[in-house]
Amino acid sequence: MVTFRRAARADLPSIVRMLADDPLGATRESAALPLAESYYAAFDDIDADVNNELIVAQLEDRVVGVLQLTFIPSITYRGSTRAQIEGVRIDAGYRQHGVGKRMVEWAINRARERGCDMVQLTTNKMRPDAIAFYEALGFTATHEGMKKRVMSDE
Repeated sequence: MVTFRRAARADLPSIVRMLADDPLGATRESAALPLAESYYAAFDDIDADVNNELIVAQLEDRVVGVLQLTFIPSITYRGSTRAQIEGVRIDAGYRQHGVGKRMVEWAINRARERGCDMVQLTTNKMRPDAIAFYEALGFTATHEGMKKRVMSDE
């Protein structure tokens, strides 16, 4: 049975391995050990922030999924809070087994527990399977997302 919990520092090699294990992630992540110190610094920042939760899916003693939940207080929607789901990954050996669905459903329930009015996420347009996955869970593409890198010329 898959369980969900907050990630621990010791989970980082498994987390980064999953983040790097797809065509897009492979261009921006490095799972080479020892991990870059920047991963540990980011983990420490997330772990210390009451509005961020790095969640892992665990099956027996193996981390098989990860996502980050960020709780965003907002003036819009009458001062509501929304939850942003980011960095969703499932271990390649556990895809198509319902782990991702259960993990996202868990995240939605966690957002309810925190009093969120809305759950939102983005997925890359180059991931049509992910888009179909989220649509099957009731998410709708209501906005056009935009990003701009500010630390490089890209």
